[in-house]
Amino acid sequence: MEYSKLPKLNIGGLLIAVLLGILVAVGLYQAQVRGLMPSSNLSFPKVQNLQTEIVVKEENAIIDVVDKTSSSVVAIGINKRVINLEDRTIGTGFVVSKEKGIIVTNKHVVSDKGQYRVITKDGQKYDVKKIYRDPVLDLGIVQIEGSSIPSLDMGDSSKLKVGQTVIAIGNALGNFTNTVTTGVVSGLGRKVVAGDISDGSLESLDNLIQTDAAINPGNSGGPLLSSGGQVIGVNVATTEGAQNIGFAIPINSVKQIVDEFVQKGFVSRPYLGIKYRFITKDVAILNEVPQGAYIQDIAEGGPAQRAEVKIGDIIARINGQTIDAENKVADIVSKANIGASLTLTVWRSGKQSDINVTLGESPAQ
Repeated sequence: MEYSKLPKLNIGGLLIAVLLGILVAVGLYQAQVRGLMPSSNLSFPKVQNLQTEIVVKEENAIIDVVDKTSSSVVAIGINKRVINLEDRTIGTGFVVSKEKGIIVTNKHVVSDKGQYRVITKDGQKYDVKKIYRDPVLDLGIVQIEGSSIPSLDMGDSSKLKVGQTVIAIGNALGNFTNTVTTGVVSGLGRKVVAGDISDGSLESLDNLIQTDAAINPGNSGGPLLSSGGQVIGVNVATTEGAQNIGFAIPINSVKQIVDEFVQKGFVSRPYLGIKYRFITKDVAILNEVPQGAYIQDIAEGGPAQRAEVKIGDIIARINGQTIDAENKVADIVSKANIGASLTLTVWRSGKQSDINVTLGESPAQ
């Protein structure tokens, strides 16, 4: 029987292969020792563990912000007897000056007459001794005495980016104090018309921050915070019938006003001395009157009264500018100087006439 011949063993090639294997093994061992390669007993982290770590970091960041800032957020109430209840909380505010007890909120939170109170997170109550209501922004500033409430740092709203994390703290629904909600900046430069369309009392708020952080009634006036714990907005409104859409006034829009109040104890602004509601075009047509500002009240001794403007007048134009949702009385007045003369085109008893008014300086409130 014939057998196939086996190839001769190449001793030299085998020795070379063994030596190369030893060199490679030594090289790998040295790389592991020096930390250049993971050792065989190490394993790569699982994706699930990475996701958990990210979530925990985000949660801790939010917890840190809340711990740092929540004691500076207060509930604002008015001391009225309503069905045998007192100190009805109606909104939120946040402290901007610990030394002077100055708190920022919304104008509509402190729009009624009455004795307002501030209630802290730990239940302390302070009477409000001074209120400033800005005629253009929905901004209110209140001052209390004997405060030791820490103040919040104000950020820079011009650097906001859509998608960044934000945190809202407020007195949700007037009952749930220091409620925390989170979300992102959903949009910038938004415009919102607030008020009641049924009676034409609409007001336009411009350049707002839109967020999906829940902002409920009672949250008004609370801070919208960055993930670094700085105030980047003042929560102001939500949209009826929509979900996850809230709005805040950018903090850069209110810094100058707040700084002036902190330094002087008042804010110097041009002053006309009227309270009005805007009559929309539809309401004007229905009632056969001009579109414009319907005067509901006139300040005693103010510029409007001195010029013989009357309650019930409708201001249709100021210096030739039609009063509508874009051109508001408050905006036009705020851009003028104290002592400036304005020509009001007024509708009264079916007739229009021009009235010249000299603007005064807004009184301390």
